Amino acid sequence: MTSRTTDDYRAIRRAGVECVIEPAFWSGSDKQHPESFFDYFEHIIDFETERAERVAGVDHYVTVAINPKEADDREMAEAVIEKLPEYFERDRVVGVGEIGFNLQTDTEEWAFREQLRLADDHGMPVIIHLPHTEKPKGAVRTVDIIEEMGVEQSRIIIDHNEPDTIETTRATDCWTGFTLYPGKIDIETVEGMFEEYGTDRMILNSSADWDDSNPLAVPEARDYLVDAGWSRREVRKLVYENPREFFSQSPNFDFDRDSTPQVVA
Repeated sequence: MTSRTTDDYRAIRRAGVECVIEPAFWSGSDKQHPESFFDYFEHIIDFETERAERVAGVDHYVTVAINPKEADDREMAEAVIEKLPEYFERDRVVGVGEIGFNLQTDTEEWAFREQLRLADDHGMPVIIHLPHTEKPKGAVRTVDIIEEMGVEQSRIIIDHNEPDTIETTRATDCWTGFTLYPGKIDIETVEGMFEEYGTDRMILNSSADWDDSNPLAVPEARDYLVDAGWSRREVRKLVYENPREFFSQSPNFDFDRDSTPQVVA
């Protein structure tokens, strides 16, 4: 949400979004110093949480990590990862992510393994980013690392799935994420995977970054599925119950509006 305006917060709230979880992301240009990451973490933990509540009454949580897009500088990655556990006790931090692969380099793999180990040691939920290029290869490599390390798979979302990765992801006990993104994957494509694989451990995400993206993707997907004949119970499971169940594994996740649940995006 650092790339979005206050109008975006108001728009998602009007569409029924009551809670957002913002993963650590690339800020539009590569950070030049470890301290830039720490300033960024402080910004999303404090300022974005306050802004979301103030302008739209939206609960805002975050996950922290060195994103795969910036994980190929070993020296900087080491400095950031060393300090990462200091953020795990902050009230609004509910997990580690996004971690994983971008270009699938050895340095990215080192950063991925180190952050996955930290998350497992501290019992934190994890968001894993599948690469946008050579995605099937990246999915297999990702799953191999998870299984080799023996980490708790029920605390992991493998995100950015597409039809050519879903079989690999669903063979694990990890959760399966779909980030709805213009030009990459839409709800019509994801619907077919729901029909084939069911909706257990499935999570929909909106994209909201510096490129063409749509922070309303999840509520629009909710409406599409209802109009397509899916039961409201099943749709509620996808946009509310599943993400709430997953992030409730973090003691810092305290979203308590069960009387009028709408969307966790």
